[in-house]
Amino acid sequence: MHRRNQSTISEFLLLGLSNQPEQQNLIFALFLGMYLVTVVGNGLIILTIGLDSYLHTPMYIFLANLSFADISSISTSVPKMLMNIQTKSQSISYESCITQMYFSIMFVAIDNFLLGAMAYDRFVAICHPLNYMTIMQPRLCILLTVISWVLSNIVSLTHTLLLLQLLFCDSNTLPHFFCDLALLLELSCSDTMINELVLFLVGLPVITFPFAVILFSYICIVRAVMRISSTEGKWKAFSTCGSHLTVVLLFYGTIVGVYFFPSSTHRDDRDKIGAVLFTVVTPMVNPFIYSLRNKDMKGALKKLISRKSFLPLMP
Repeated sequence: MHRRNQSTISEFLLLGLSNQPEQQNLIFALFLGMYLVTVVGNGLIILTIGLDSYLHTPMYIFLANLSFADISSISTSVPKMLMNIQTKSQSISYESCITQMYFSIMFVAIDNFLLGAMAYDRFVAICHPLNYMTIMQPRLCILLTVISWVLSNIVSLTHTLLLLQLLFCDSNTLPHFFCDLALLLELSCSDTMINELVLFLVGLPVITFPFAVILFSYICIVRAVMRISSTEGKWKAFSTCGSHLTVVLLFYGTIVGVYFFPSSTHRDDRDKIGAVLFTVVTPMVNPFIYSLRNKDMKGALKKLISRKSFLPLMP
C-alpha cells in the first residue's frame, strides 16, 4: 500500500539536540568532528584487517564487520542532523524518516549479535585452545556473520512494516535528532498496541540472547584463566579479550545507565543522551579501544602507516 494511503503528512520535523540558536554552531562543530573521527578510525580498522593477512582470523573478521556497522550507524543520523543545522531546516521527508529508522534499528541489533559472536570466539580461544582451529573454521565464522546481518534486517523490517500500517495525523514534530521508533509510535494517531507488543517481544531477545552468550562465555573464561598457575599466563589470557570486554562494558553499560537507573533528567533529554552514546560516542571510541589495547592491531596499524609513508618516497 502506498504511503499516501497510510499517512496524511508528508514530512516530520526533527527538533535536534537543542532549540537554542547560539548552541547550533557548537553542536555542528562537535558532531562533525566526532563523525569524521568515527569514519576515519573505523575505516582504518577495516583497511588494516583487509590488508594484513595475519589478521584474517574470526575475531578480526567480526571486528571488521563491527567497524562497518559503526560507520553505517553514525551515518544514518549525524549527516542529516548536520545538514539541518547548516540549512536551518528541521524537516525530513516521510520516506527518509522511515528509512533512517530502519537502519538505526538494524545497526543497533547487529552490534548486539556481533558482540555475542566475538565473545563466543574468545570463549573457544581460551577454554578450548587446542580445538580452536577445528571449531572456528572460516565456514562457521561466515555463517555467524551472515546470521547476524540477516537477523538484524529481519528485526528492523518487522518494525518498519508494522509502522507503515499506522496513520500520522496532525502532529509531525519529533523531539530528537533522528527518527526513533518509540517516538514515532507516540506520534501516531492509530492504535499502536501491536507495535509495542512486537517491540517488546522482538527487542527483548535481541538484547538478552547476545548478552547471555557474552555472560556465559566470560564466566567460562574467568574459570579457565583462574586455573592457570602463573600470573603471566593469566595476564596473557585476559589480555586477548581485554578490548572486547571493554567494548561490551561500554555498550551494555550505556543501556543500564541510561534506561534502567532512575534519573532526574527529563525523558526526552534522557533518550537523546542514550541515542548520542549509542550512535555517536560508542562507534567513535571503539577504534581507540581496539588500537590502544590490542597488540596485534597496534602492530598492523604501524605497518600500514609506515607503508603509506614509504610509498611516496619510491621512485
